[in-house]
Amino acid sequence: MPQLPEDIIDRLNQMESRIKALSTAVNTRPAVSEIRPPTQTGSVTINRPLFRIFDGYDHEIFADDIMTGGLARPWLQLMPPLPSDTAKWPSTTSATFVTIARCSNPIWQPKMRIAINTTASSGATGQVRVLVDGTQFGPTVTAGVTFDHLGLLPGDMKTRFGQTMNIEIQAQASGGTVSAQTVLIHGAQT
Repeated sequence: MPQLPEDIIDRLNQMESRIKALSTAVNTRPAVSEIRPPTQTGSVTINRPLFRIFDGYDHEIFADDIMTGGLARPWLQLMPPLPSDTAKWPSTTSATFVTIARCSNPIWQPKMRIAINTTASSGATGQVRVLVDGTQFGPTVTAGVTFDHLGLLPGDMKTRFGQTMNIEIQAQASGGTVSAQTVLIHGAQT
C-alpha cells in the first residue's frame, strides 16, 4: 500500500465522523408533543416540526399533517362507490364519439392509471376512449373490453404540477347502446 501523509488519514477519519453525525441527525426526529396553551382568541398553537419535501422546482410534493397525523400532501383521491347496474352507467347511442363522463383532478404525478369497464347492449357494437385535456390518453377499446391504461399525462409536468387536468370518457355506438364506468383512477410515478 502506498505511503499516505498522516494529515490525509486524519482528515478521512474526521470526514467519516461527520458523515455518521449527519446520518444520525437526519434519521432522528425530535419529539412532537409540545403544545402551547391557548391564546386570548382560544386557539391552540402546536409546536411540532414539519416534515416537508420539495422537488427541484420548489413544489411541495410531500408534507405531514401536524394537527392529526398522517399525510397532508399529496392529497390521495378515493373513488366513490359506483353503480354496478350497467343500465345506470354513463352511456350513448351516438354513432360519433361523445363525452359520456367527465371529471377534473389535480396533477400530482407524471403518470395516470385509469381502468374502465365497458359494455354494449345486445346486438350493438362501439368503442370507448379517454381524453386528458383534449388529448387522447391510451388506446381506443371495443365496447365489452376493459380499458386499462397507465401512461404519461400530456403536457409538461414541471409547469403543470398542482394544476387541474380534465378527463373525459368518450364513447360511440352502432345498433344500440354503449356504456362505460370508471372503476379505478390514480396517479403514478415514472
